[in-house]
Amino acid sequence: MRKKGGVYILIAVLTLGLLLLLQYNQPKKLNWFPSFVAQHKIPYGSYVFNTLVEELFPNTQQVTRPPYQYLNDHPDIKGTYFFANGSVAFAEAELNTLLEWTAEGNSLFIASSAFEPELLDTLGLDTQNLFMELNDDQGFGHRMVHPELHPEKEYPFLKDSYTPYFGEIDTSRTKILGMVKDFSGTSNQEYVNIVKQPFGKGTIILSTFPKAVTNYFILKNSNKDYTAGLLSYIDKKSTLYMDNYYKDGKAFYTSPMYIFLNNKALKWAYYLALIGALIYVLFEGKRKQRAIPIVRPLKNQTLAFTRTIADMYYEKQEQKPIAEHKIDYFLEYIRSHFYLGTIHREEDFYKNLASRSSHSVNEVKSLFEFFERLRNQQVVTDVELKKLNTSIEKFKKRADGRT
Repeated sequence: MRKKGGVYILIAVLTLGLLLLLQYNQPKKLNWFPSFVAQHKIPYGSYVFNTLVEELFPNTQQVTRPPYQYLNDHPDIKGTYFFANGSVAFAEAELNTLLEWTAEGNSLFIASSAFEPELLDTLGLDTQNLFMELNDDQGFGHRMVHPELHPEKEYPFLKDSYTPYFGEIDTSRTKILGMVKDFSGTSNQEYVNIVKQPFGKGTIILSTFPKAVTNYFILKNSNKDYTAGLLSYIDKKSTLYMDNYYKDGKAFYTSPMYIFLNNKALKWAYYLALIGALIYVLFEGKRKQRAIPIVRPLKNQTLAFTRTIADMYYEKQEQKPIAEHKIDYFLEYIRSHFYLGTIHREEDFYKNLASRSSHSVNEVKSLFEFFERLRNQQVVTDVELKKLNTSIEKFKKRADGRT
C-alpha cells in the first residue's frame, strides 16, 4: 500500500510539473487594457505618441496634477491643454476653470469617447454611437477633411464594435475636422467625430476617437499620418500641456506584487513557492498534528451560590438580616455609581443623589426613611421585605435610564 501511495504521489508531481512547464513556455498574452498612459508600451498605451509629441513640440510640459490645481497654481500660462483618455469627466469648478482659461486666448484639445454633459451643452453639441452591422468584422474608417491632410484617404481601425460621433452640427459656429464611417455597412454615410469651435478668444477641439493616440493605432500601417493631422491643429510655437492625470491606467504601480507578477521568471518562482508550501502543509501537517483536547472553562457559580444563601435565610424566616443586607448592597451601589458618601445623610446628600439618579428629593428622602424604619424594627415582615426589594429595583431602573 505504501509503495502504491508513493507511485501515485510521484505521478501527481510529474503531471503538475509538466503542466507548469507547458504554462511557462506559453507566449505572454498582450494586455489590451486602454490605459492611455504615457509610459505604457502596451497596445493601448501612449508611449509612442508622447515620444512624437516631445520631438515635435519642444515646449511640451507633462502635467500629473488635476487641471484645476495646476491652472490655479499657474494662472498666467499660455498654450494648449491636451487631454486623451477613454473618458474625461471634469468637476463643475474644474470645467469652469478650464473654460475661463481657454477664453483668455488658449486652446483646449480633448480626445475622449465620453464628454462631460455640461461641456457639450456649453458648446451646443451632443454625441451618439455608431454601431457596426451584425456579422461583420471590418471596423470603422477615419479620415481628416482638410484639403492638405489627404481627405480622400481613410484610416481603418478594426478593434471597436462601435464608435461615438457628434450629432447635428451648427456649421455657423462649429468647424468639422474629421469624419468616420462603418466600413462594413451598406451605406457610405459619414459622421462627424472631430470638431473645432471658437470659445472666447481661444479654441476648443473635441475628438471622439482617443485611440488615435495609442501605440497600436499609430504603428499600424500608415495611421501615424492621421495622428499627425490631429497634431497639426496645435500651434508648435506655443507650450503644449499634456495631461497625465485623467488616465484609466496607472503611471506607477505601488504594489510590490506587480514586480513579481509582471516578470515571468519571478511569477513562476512565486507560484512554485506557494505550491511547495501547500504540499508541505498537507503532508507534514497531517503527519505531526495531534488532537487538541478541549478544555472547558469553569462555570460561574456565583448566581447559584447567591440563590442558595438567599433560600437559607428565607426558609429560616430571617427577613431582618435579608433586609439589612439589601440595604447595605444598595448603599454600596450609590457609592460606586454616584460617588457619594452614605455615612452623613444631610440635605446636600439627598439633593445630589436626587439630581444624579433622576428622582425628586422627596422620593429619595422617603426611600431612606423607609430604610431607617426597617433597621429600627425588631421584626421585618414578608410584605415589608417585598416592598423593600421593589423600591430598590424601581430606583435603580430609573437611575440607569431603563424607564
